[in-house]
Amino acid sequence: MKSRKVDVLIIGGGPAGLAAAAALHGMGITDLLLVEREDELGGILRQCIHEGFGLKRFKTSLSGPEYAARFVRRLNELGIEHICGAAVTDMTEDKRCTVVSRDGLMEITARAVILAMGCRERTRGAIAIPGSRPSGVMTAGVAQSYMNIHNKQVGKEVVILGSGDIGLIMARRLTLEGSSVLGVYELQPYASGLPRNISQCLEDYDIPLHLSRTVSRIHGRDRLEGITVMAVDDKLVPVKGTEEFISCDTLILSVGLIPENELSLAAGVVLDPRTKGPVISEAYETSVPGIFAAGNVLQVHDLVDQVSMEAERLAEGVANYLEGKKSDLGFAGMKSGAYVSYVVPQWVAMNEDKEITVSLRVKEPLRNRMLHVMQEGVSVFSRKISHAIPAEMIQFQLPAESVKSTGDMEVMIS
Repeated sequence: MKSRKVDVLIIGGGPAGLAAAAALHGMGITDLLLVEREDELGGILRQCIHEGFGLKRFKTSLSGPEYAARFVRRLNELGIEHICGAAVTDMTEDKRCTVVSRDGLMEITARAVILAMGCRERTRGAIAIPGSRPSGVMTAGVAQSYMNIHNKQVGKEVVILGSGDIGLIMARRLTLEGSSVLGVYELQPYASGLPRNISQCLEDYDIPLHLSRTVSRIHGRDRLEGITVMAVDDKLVPVKGTEEFISCDTLILSVGLIPENELSLAAGVVLDPRTKGPVISEAYETSVPGIFAAGNVLQVHDLVDQVSMEAERLAEGVANYLEGKKSDLGFAGMKSGAYVSYVVPQWVAMNEDKEITVSLRVKEPLRNRMLHVMQEGVSVFSRKISHAIPAEMIQFQLPAESVKSTGDMEVMIS
């Protein structure tokens, strides 16, 4: 087995890994290696041919491949080493990583590791839909890959379960390619995708959105023949007597994303049960010193711009770690309170002299509320929230001086 040592190993060549690599190189950290399991850099962006990327990061609207190309071009200009078609199959707490590629087996030992593996889709097995197992049932990402990468049509009469953003975008894409999208069915009483996608992908094409509905059975032998949908009550339990059969040949699932953290667990990284991503400090360092995380492996983002900008912020934490800088005054914990589903980071160093980017999602749609950061019973930060929905991540800047002690902080909405 070949072996080598590097200062920083970046696992994943999607938007988070690319942005982190470029940012670190700009700080003078050049002993970098980026490993990507696909044959090309860019991650999921390569199959996202619609526009809307880059509005925050580049102040212009780009397609997914155009957005990725800007970072790949920068990576090549800087001469940052990367290996495609290589999979990291194991990682230890002391940052020894096993890599399998066409050239064989290699062990890479790094002073710091950046986790940028992204996320994966929840499948039919994850939501346990009863019925047969015909062809024509697939996730939205798989359908997107078939159409945008392999130029294959996936079906003629299509139903989409779940109102996640990829599913909404595929509703439009399928319609433009001649398929009939019969409807989008969402378990929750509200849509889980961004409002702009509800408007541009469904309303503009007269595709109906059915809330508080779910698929209760799949029918068909070789190919999908139809599905049964049912209404659900306020506890999300199917209501008997509301069954409706819909004839269709394709069911696309857009029912959520899960951060890809098998390697994180192998290295002993502690995960947050709510985000399914690592527990981190404000420097994006996980519970294992020297292992950092950013992007969808940390928390599922709405926008790729947020992923890139998060990875760029992470670079400073990695640089400080390599220089041996650390907090001497302790950490304050940060947890979610009323109406807040989760909060990132979960720990904040007390000797920071810069603003801390805090991310959160709400549990349900809210209007005209106040967001508070509480510490030891006192509000140390507050801001007004005029409108909030679970589909949109909320981010705010917490001034460093707001962290007044090592007492736990609670982010809540009143």
